[in-house]
Amino acid sequence: MTRDPAAAPPETSPLLVACALGIEQFALRTGSRAGATTPVTVLRTGMGPRAAERAMVRALEGAAFADAAVVATGFCAGLAPGMHPGDLVVAGETRDAHGSTPCAGTDLLVKELVRAVPGRTVHTGPLIGSDHVIRGHERGDLLATGAIAVDMESAATLRAATAAGGADGRPVAAVRVVVDAPEHELVRIGTVRGGLSAFRVLRAVLPAFFEWHRSLLLPRR
Repeated sequence: MTRDPAAAPPETSPLLVACALGIEQFALRTGSRAGATTPVTVLRTGMGPRAAERAMVRALEGAAFADAAVVATGFCAGLAPGMHPGDLVVAGETRDAHGSTPCAGTDLLVKELVRAVPGRTVHTGPLIGSDHVIRGHERGDLLATGAIAVDMESAATLRAATAAGGADGRPVAAVRVVVDAPEHELVRIGTVRGGLSAFRVLRAVLPAFFEWHRSLLLPRR
């Protein structure tokens, strides 16, 4: 018997939170675990789409994460004018050269992030993947595609997670914290105010992920 892809995962479904960098993993591991009702694992994938895809494939091969919901998170570059370090991006979908992956529960994530990190602006829209750090005119080129932010791992992470979900499907989402933006380009993370602001915001996002995950376990009406 197979599960309807639209149905909620079983109540034992764990939550797998994927990030690329050690500083992102540190922020998430030192964040609040309040509201967690099922097992939560923070997986550091390494930087870049290939590393993210390999790490996700390896993680999901094991029985422990067979039914895991997956959130790709960490820092990103904002593409739209008016974005600031510490703003949040909730992806409606992730995109890269291989296609797009729709995200689940976007509206709920926005609501819970506003509650978890009051005063921070939350942007929604497509999150595009790149294989290198974006600078200068590349921001405008990517903005012209309709994307609002860019990072190197989310698209590969969610694509691999969805592929590993098989016939049963797998809920996926991407939430990123803007660490630099067109008017606030960051040269070195952690050495300027924007980087520290983004770090503090990333530490605060886990309760929103827990609520998103809990909502997936509720019976559908």
